[in-house]
Amino acid sequence: MYGRLKIHTTRALTPILVFLIGLISGCSEHNSSTTTVITNINGYSFNNDRELERFTTLVIDSGKVVVSGDRSIAESLTDAEIIDGQGQTLLPGITDAHGHVSSLGYTLLQIDLRDSTSADQAAKEIAQYAEQKPFLNWIRGRGWNQVLWPGKQFPNAQTLDELIPDRPIWLERIDGHAGWANSKALALAGINANTISPPGGEILRDSKGQPTGILIDNAMGLINQVIPAPSSEELAAALEAATNHLLSLGITSTHDAGVSATEHHFYSSLAQQKKLGIRLYGMISSTDPELGSILAAGPIVDDNDLYSARSVKVYTDGALGSRGAALLEPYSDRAGHRGLLLTSQEQLRSIFSDAIGAGFQVAIHAIGDQGNRIGLDEVEHAYSTIGGRELRHRMEHSQVVAVEDIPRFKALDVIPSMQPTHATSDMNMAEDRLGKERLKGAYAWRTFVDQGSRLASGSDFPIELANPFHGLHSAVTRQSQKNQPAEGWIPEESLSIEEALRSFTIDAAWAAHQETVLGGLDSGKWADFILIDQDIFKVSGEELWKTQVNQTWIAGELVYQRP
Repeated sequence: MYGRLKIHTTRALTPILVFLIGLISGCSEHNSSTTTVITNINGYSFNNDRELERFTTLVIDSGKVVVSGDRSIAESLTDAEIIDGQGQTLLPGITDAHGHVSSLGYTLLQIDLRDSTSADQAAKEIAQYAEQKPFLNWIRGRGWNQVLWPGKQFPNAQTLDELIPDRPIWLERIDGHAGWANSKALALAGINANTISPPGGEILRDSKGQPTGILIDNAMGLINQVIPAPSSEELAAALEAATNHLLSLGITSTHDAGVSATEHHFYSSLAQQKKLGIRLYGMISSTDPELGSILAAGPIVDDNDLYSARSVKVYTDGALGSRGAALLEPYSDRAGHRGLLLTSQEQLRSIFSDAIGAGFQVAIHAIGDQGNRIGLDEVEHAYSTIGGRELRHRMEHSQVVAVEDIPRFKALDVIPSMQPTHATSDMNMAEDRLGKERLKGAYAWRTFVDQGSRLASGSDFPIELANPFHGLHSAVTRQSQKNQPAEGWIPEESLSIEEALRSFTIDAAWAAHQETVLGGLDSGKWADFILIDQDIFKVSGEELWKTQVNQTWIAGELVYQRP
């Protein structure tokens, strides 16, 4: 299951390392408080060649790594702060290469329907939540998944109306690509039998043509546009909640997919003040009205690498669970339906031109095989007309890809940015949607890695839980946390633990042009690392998801301590 580990052992005291240690030692009597030595650790990290290395001692100064190696490297640092790692396993801080930070924060502050077992039970939870919060003008939540409910049918507005008829309710599906509204919310948005579904969206209707309360993809905007925008205080509270949650899971950096202009300016301001508690890589939303001015200002990064923005997020299609993912052939469980295309070719080409012209990477949301093909076609067109190969464009999700299109990722230098837990969450419905034949190019991590693609892994929080050890478990076992199916789902596409961790560290950093400062613990990189309660290279794959984070450090500072 794990495969063979290629581990480079403890570093020798090369001349350059001797020089660095000597420099620190010479300065220590003047500034001893900045040097920290963590010893007695079971350390793993990837070097700049993406090779796995081991060490037992880590030396940090001024927030950055000086050197890692064995105990002997710290013998001359008599004035440094010495910390006994007590034999704990130390890893580089985890980079989640695809998440939604403000959405996670708002989800943590709203009702979470992830564990609901039916539409009726979800409605009762919402009613209790609404009763406890009479001050809320809108009742909002997220996380429902009709695929896990009896009958697997979408819910309807009437179920909500029976319990809460007087306040608008808006509940996003777990994938964020569908929403469930009550009649009050539909009325406020002006949605009725005469409302036409917008391009790239669908208003589901009953047999009489009346809206059922379910809106898919671009149709969700009809509701979102009448919901008051979050205040600055609400955004700050959401960021704080998300930051604390992610740090507790060992995530020190995340790529925020779909940053609004408001969030962009807020994050940048906090970073300049050194008040941003987690490292963020911003993918600016291509639909934001201020995109042009953000592009005109050019890519940004602060001196402490807290906030970097040099990417634009654009959608080709929707999600598989809500049948919005664009497919080359119809869905196996909905005759004649091929999903939704959310952005026209004309719009895509305009976005590519503007982004590449400003030096921004393009991060393309693509889940279905048609969505992925369109993304690859647009990258290829851009290269032949305006260039931009050096910008490391990404395909966000790369979830269902025609087998013949997978080699194009490598040929075009497109990064497959994938989320391992999507496979283990979707395995209960993916074959229903796609049939067996299309699964050959679905969730194909091994195929991508074997062809030489650098895989950038994330969770897609809050759609999935943010815990990266759940992602590592899914990547290695292709199983649920109940160890099902016994041999793993499409097990030939599983990864080794080394490959999986690489995709959450050095290769995720590479996908953000940050491999020289993040993603590992080489000399000169920021000292972002975690201490965990078990050696993930030695426990069985089935135990990976149980890993607990004891401490999280960013820039040599302890930012989370497990209670």
